[in-house]
Amino acid sequence: MAWNPSPEVAVARDAAKRLAADRCVVIYTTPDGKLGMASYGQTKELCAATGRIGDVLFEKAKDLFSGDDHDE
Repeated sequence: MAWNPSPEVAVARDAAKRLAADRCVVIYTTPDGKLGMASYGQTKELCAATGRIGDVLFEKAKDLFSGDDHDE
């Protein structure tokens, strides 16, 4: 897998390592209401597949978080 130094991917990579997982998707929100996604796969193939899964989960999260005011 190509090295990706972004902080978001570092979180997904670290979570995968701590969980002994070969891939991980992280969906997160920021205090200013932005939604984000990061994915990690241990190999080039897993990385590509996990990125596609992350994209689907991100779209679903956008639906679920729409109108969310962070108060719940």
